[in-house]
Amino acid sequence: MDRGTVHRVVIVGGGFGGLYAARALRREDIAVTIVDSAQHHLFQPLLYQVATGILSEGQIAAPLREVFKGRDVECVLAEVVDVDPAARSVFALRPGGEPMTLPYDDLIVAAGMQQSYFGHDEFAQWAPGMKTIADALEIRRRVFGAFELAETASDPEEQRRWLTFAVVGAGPTGVELAGQIRELATRTLRSEFRRIRPEDARVLLFDGGSAPLASFGKALSAKAAAALQEMGVELHLGTHVTSVDGLGLDVQDKAGATTRYDAGTVLWAAGVEAPPLAAAIAAATGAQRDRAGRIQVNPDLTIPGHPDISVIGDMMSLGGLPGVAEVAMQAGTHAGRRIRHRIENPGAPEVGPFRYHDLGSAAYLSRGNAIVSAGPVHFAGLPGWLAWLFIHLAFLTGYRNRFSAVITWANVFIRDNRHQCTYTTQQIDELRTVYDAPPGKDLPAVGP
Repeated sequence: MDRGTVHRVVIVGGGFGGLYAARALRREDIAVTIVDSAQHHLFQPLLYQVATGILSEGQIAAPLREVFKGRDVECVLAEVVDVDPAARSVFALRPGGEPMTLPYDDLIVAAGMQQSYFGHDEFAQWAPGMKTIADALEIRRRVFGAFELAETASDPEEQRRWLTFAVVGAGPTGVELAGQIRELATRTLRSEFRRIRPEDARVLLFDGGSAPLASFGKALSAKAAAALQEMGVELHLGTHVTSVDGLGLDVQDKAGATTRYDAGTVLWAAGVEAPPLAAAIAAATGAQRDRAGRIQVNPDLTIPGHPDISVIGDMMSLGGLPGVAEVAMQAGTHAGRRIRHRIENPGAPEVGPFRYHDLGSAAYLSRGNAIVSAGPVHFAGLPGWLAWLFIHLAFLTGYRNRFSAVITWANVFIRDNRHQCTYTTQQIDELRTVYDAPPGKDLPAVGP
């Protein structure tokens, strides 16, 4: 069918929100275009397992073209930077920085969030976050490289510094990352070095709150704290980081006292904020934003005054909903069905407001130990780990990824083997992004 004669829906982002929105828009007279800067669907909750050598990046990501093979969905590799609501156009950059324009009849923004350093972006050089595959591979390089540098260090102080890992943020990402580094040191690597004892590695977990995984409730949070301490993770709660450099970090407690911690590796899992696209959309539409930069939407997930623009997933602000995969999936389905209903039933009343059904949250602590909160039902220990396993297998995209993950987890849990420990000695964070213009090349301005 000629795409110029059908209803054009542009979806920004190929995460859970964009994926489920596209699936809900299956109809011959709807032309769906997904614009994504990476062109793969990524299961972010398992990035920490890529970073610590359990899974490969291919096991938690699926190319969007493969996901939508055989369906009328066009996939475009580009970074969306602005919109023109009056002209119903999306402005994007192709790799190399060349601008392009995509017209739409309906726009669904599911671009997700980025790492937040709370106004201290200079920390990023020394403390990488974990939102993309590139981030996970950079963390893998730093974690495994730290043990190698400790092995060859002649100065005991330098050796201790390389064997000290600091994780900032005690939410699910920080807790899972800290636990896996400690498990890596005490199980996988314990007999692989000659001059150091990997099990002597210190893992320090910092957070401004009073407990890890506080969103899971007091009982589960307490169990998580006990499990982390039993593994050897050192909890430093009620603190916030004031500076980070190549040798460690400075941390201030609630009394105002500042303590210096020498650490060879500092990792950041403390918060998220909206990407620059959210500010561009707000400026173009007059939308309001919350403290994290998320766009405030109507109950039907559209921007006030712009019924043809929906914002879903982590970038939307509605009733305090959390930025988790399940919210994005349900919001994507709702946005897609709303557009489809309007096309199929012209003049009929709109579908009702978005209603989120909380199916629970899960966090991995160590092998055979996880916590799960699903309404009044709470799991911990082995039952929690089994529930965590089922949930993550259900959410992984593609049967090939699910089968591969099961085989890999069985090998890791039974034999303590991690086969994804390879890393590059080239620093990933120093590479130029593909959306920057090549040196010496001037490109036209992007936007209306």
